[in-house]
Amino acid sequence: MSDIIDRPAAADPTDEVTDWEQNEVAQFLRKQAERKPAFFTLGDVPVKRTYTAADLAATPAGDIGLPGRYPFTRGPYPTMYRSRTWTMRQIAGFGTGEDTNRRFKYLIAQGQTGISTDFDMPTLMGYDSDHPMSEGEVGREGVAIDTLADMEALFDGIDLEQISVSMTINPSAWILLAMYIVLAQQRGYDLNKLSGTIQADILKEYMAQKEYVFPVEPSVRIVRDCITYCARNMKRYNPINISGYHISEAGASPLHEAAFTLANLIVYVEKVLETGMDIDEFAPRLAFFFVCQADFFEEIAKFRALRRCYAKIMKERFGAKNPESMRLRFHCQTAAASLTKPQYMVNVVRTTMQALAAVLGGCQSLHTNGYDEAFAIPTEDAMRMALRTQQVIAEESNVTQTTDPLGGSYFVESLTTEYERRIFAVLEEISDRGGTLKLISEGWFQQQIADFAYETALRKQSGEKPVIGVNRLVDDTPDPKIETHPYDRTTAERQIARTRRVRRERDPALFDSLMVKLLAVARDDSQNIMPITIELVRAGATMGDIIEALKTVWGTYRETPVF
Repeated sequence: MSDIIDRPAAADPTDEVTDWEQNEVAQFLRKQAERKPAFFTLGDVPVKRTYTAADLAATPAGDIGLPGRYPFTRGPYPTMYRSRTWTMRQIAGFGTGEDTNRRFKYLIAQGQTGISTDFDMPTLMGYDSDHPMSEGEVGREGVAIDTLADMEALFDGIDLEQISVSMTINPSAWILLAMYIVLAQQRGYDLNKLSGTIQADILKEYMAQKEYVFPVEPSVRIVRDCITYCARNMKRYNPINISGYHISEAGASPLHEAAFTLANLIVYVEKVLETGMDIDEFAPRLAFFFVCQADFFEEIAKFRALRRCYAKIMKERFGAKNPESMRLRFHCQTAAASLTKPQYMVNVVRTTMQALAAVLGGCQSLHTNGYDEAFAIPTEDAMRMALRTQQVIAEESNVTQTTDPLGGSYFVESLTTEYERRIFAVLEEISDRGGTLKLISEGWFQQQIADFAYETALRKQSGEKPVIGVNRLVDDTPDPKIETHPYDRTTAERQIARTRRVRRERDPALFDSLMVKLLAVARDDSQNIMPITIELVRAGATMGDIIEALKTVWGTYRETPVF
């Protein structure tokens, strides 16, 4: 008997779908109607009943490609998690440097492989802890950092050459970076061996999160200076983490999260190129930060489309030649906005699904939210459970055994291409309307985010967007009492005492001379602000000293409201 079986030629998938719709589907619908007349992703992309090979016709074969090859749709590296899993980077930050340092060491002992730092609101906004505006906020929603001494306490006993450090801060980011550099130099580290990132993405603050100090132009100049300084002095360090996460958390659609982030990227790249630096000199260390929301396949497609769009922008628009300049690498966090207080343990399930989507979408590092984050800063127990969620995915699920396991899925590939098309359409609209900086000043981005947030709120209210425990399956049974993270009332006193000690002990003549130099650098846009900032923090300058001085040169920013 022959081992070869004669098979009929494959039918045209379009004809086959038509036949299927007219027969099996029509017959079944007469018995049982579908739940809705039309289906959409959470980002309002229409979803068909099924997808076939015909849906791949809009995607050139080269756009899917192979992992580690341009346009990197299937992942930035060829072996992905077969070589090493993503960095498990649970965020921490509260109280003083010593308080957060203990949480860092606890998480490292539990198997965390990277550090991520949250800062309190005064630090984010450039106020020292003894400033009147800081009252009641010191160390409450993040760690308080005023001086180099605080940074020393924050990373005491942690080898910064062996573990990567992420710092989530924007308007005052360059000052924290300067403190981090001085700390490393004091310890005798090689700056080129430090890995991690400072967020420093100020444009998304004007769009979404609203944590800003200075007007847009000098703020973007600071970002430019961080990128150029690190490209020449810290070869492994990511000087910016261009962030869609906060755009999404402000209420934006997944599409706008993706497109607005790339719009910001374009501004930063253009500003650095204006200094004369070559694209391949700095682009390999650009990094990104995205959210993973609840729509499982949409989020995976979003990440794959972002990699493809980024690769094409860097190659075709900016002329990058080094593949490292075209690889989009991103940190991901599960969606804090999706967490609920009612039936709060369901948050573990939400976080698990979102974390799995982030992994299948090819993230390079991941933070999973604690089940109690709808209430307060997560407790140690919640953070351990969140970390264990990642570890179960990495060690028990076997999803890491093959690279991009959903590559070739009719649905995922079709949705990826649709996301690419829509992202470039938004970028084209932004360009046609005058560009990112102009539209920020006009409130256009803010309006897009607000409109989608409002529509989402209405859908939740009506039940069209299900939220278990809130508008679906509401249970009158009281949830178990939850123990939340306590706020230590001695935090401000301890923090202020150290800040005032640093001021007393510094050399006033040296401090004054460096402050004069800072103002001169600020007035000269051609100079890089990082070197003088490094000198200042080494000499005992506080965060507030630097910020308040620069306000006299640059002023402050006030947003024009949109309705």
